[in-house]
Amino acid sequence: MRKLKDNLLKIVIYICSALTVGVLVWIIGYVLYRGVGYITPDFLVGEDGILPMIISTLYMILLSILIAAPIGIFAAIYLVEYAKQGRVVKIIRFATESLAGIPSIIYGLFGMIFFVTFLHFGYSLLAGALTLSIMVLPTIIRTTEESLKAVPEMYREGSLGLGATRLRTIFKLVLPSALSGIVTAIILSIGRIVGETAAVYLTAGMTPQVPESVMESGRTLSVHLYMLASEVTDEHAFGRAFATATVLIVMVLIINLLANMTARRGSAEK
Repeated sequence: MRKLKDNLLKIVIYICSALTVGVLVWIIGYVLYRGVGYITPDFLVGEDGILPMIISTLYMILLSILIAAPIGIFAAIYLVEYAKQGRVVKIIRFATESLAGIPSIIYGLFGMIFFVTFLHFGYSLLAGALTLSIMVLPTIIRTTEESLKAVPEMYREGSLGLGATRLRTIFKLVLPSALSGIVTAIILSIGRIVGETAAVYLTAGMTPQVPESVMESGRTLSVHLYMLASEVTDEHAFGRAFATATVLIVMVLIINLLANMTARRGSAEK
């Protein structure tokens, strides 16, 4: 009887896994099927092409990660390696959990009021990146924290026993051991940055240009996709929207592959 239950449970698990993968493949396949035919050199780099949006998206990813990753990683290091369980840690964890549950439109309104208006950044990449960096902080902190906890305690004890300082142990041993988890946190954050529309629309603006500085406005691919989808008038416009979605998916896949390759190379050199 017990073996029958185990087999039934395995079948349910396999079916759920297959459904999850199947839904993902179906969505990506449908978008690619509807969009690949509209991707032409003129669509990418022509006068009305999406090259400025691609560049703006890459700028937004880079700037947001440069702001959020150091803050999130160092916060996780403090929570795992230095902080004693008490009121301060509870407050920090409550803050990160609260940030994770706030709708993106609220982040957009905050960014527009604080960064765009109060700090006079205007609609700019900097205002958008600062807003997005706050959004992805919970993901980076929590994922990095779990990765650091997964590093065996004997690693730390052995390093400290050999005379290494706590700081050297963290940077030379603990962080390299948790590198794959940290990269996962960054990949998840990039996925949210790339796909975010409301917060970017209200802070970075929607000017279809290549920003020459972080203080200029730019239109990301997700905002451009939203505008195309909301202004669909014929089949060609609909196809351009799917083509933009295709480019967005390919961009995310390439970034994820590069990040995973970097993590594997770092682990191999460790």
